[in-house]
Amino acid sequence: MSGYPQFKAAIAHVAPVFLDLTATVDKACSLIAEAARAGARLIAFPETYVPAFPVWSSLRSPIHNHDLFCRLAENSMLVPGPELDGVRAAAREHGMLVSLGFNERSPVSVGCIFNSNVLIDADGSILNHHRKIVPTFYEKLSWAAGDGAGLRVCDTVCGKVGMLICGENTNPLARYTMMAQGEQVHIASYPPVWPTHDPDQASNYDLAAAIKLRAGAHSFEAKAFTIVASSFMDRPMREILSALDAEAGRILDASPRSVSLVTGPGGNTVSEVLCEDEGILYAEIDVNECVAPKQIHDVVGGYNRFDIFQLTVNRSANRPVCFIDDLDSGDRASCSEESGAGNFETGQAADV
Repeated sequence: MSGYPQFKAAIAHVAPVFLDLTATVDKACSLIAEAARAGARLIAFPETYVPAFPVWSSLRSPIHNHDLFCRLAENSMLVPGPELDGVRAAAREHGMLVSLGFNERSPVSVGCIFNSNVLIDADGSILNHHRKIVPTFYEKLSWAAGDGAGLRVCDTVCGKVGMLICGENTNPLARYTMMAQGEQVHIASYPPVWPTHDPDQASNYDLAAAIKLRAGAHSFEAKAFTIVASSFMDRPMREILSALDAEAGRILDASPRSVSLVTGPGGNTVSEVLCEDEGILYAEIDVNECVAPKQIHDVVGGYNRFDIFQLTVNRSANRPVCFIDDLDSGDRASCSEESGAGNFETGQAADV
């Protein structure tokens, strides 16, 4: 079959330049170029790749982490902003579809950060801008809750592409929202490590196993490909974090590392797996393989009862203030973080 796209995907299992916005964006642009030279059409970066995932929130009390939070806020990106413009230019130059995870700072608050992701088209335009709807556990110490505005699947040269961030891939309703928009390629982004237990306990949270379970389940239920892009903790990052206190290094060393991989429409892993080594993982994806499995279980088609089950999703964008202006042409309301409303360059109408 040749009715649907066939392409090479690149998965960036890489470390940021820890808490350095400019250097991490430069590294991302370099990786986009490298993946393009290898023949990839799409590259997926990890959760909050720019400029780092705040692992420190799991390692010590929040009253000791104010300096790290301030550094994170200072090195977070604005949307729109010059650093994002650099990534868009790289996508345009190399004709690459780019999924980028980043810390996003608010234009109206110096201390509000979102866990965000943008999908950038090969022409450099932004197809979607998503903010993680609920930060998980200790992530709430760093990030504000997002909204449903970015729960969208986009038409691209690589098929219908959607994405969810980390724990969102555990949310059945969020995943079904992606499926119900015809998703064919799902991108799931994750951190390098996610400590949750004291090393002296008999067991720890197995991040790699959880990721594989989520990816396989979504692929099997959606009959889609799932691209898992997880971050990597390099030596400089580990040294900075382990120096926080006497326990930090011990906790990090006892916590399983994350993995990057691709699962196919049958739920099985169809690529190599990257875990302990930094690098770019490549995988060949043929969207035609999503068709035949739909005969068996099509939960957004013939294998559902829409007269019994219904899902309503609010995709309005949460904004901190709504202004009503007295204009000659009549009153006009706008809800915004700046002077305008709506998502930046996604072609989406403002939610007012």
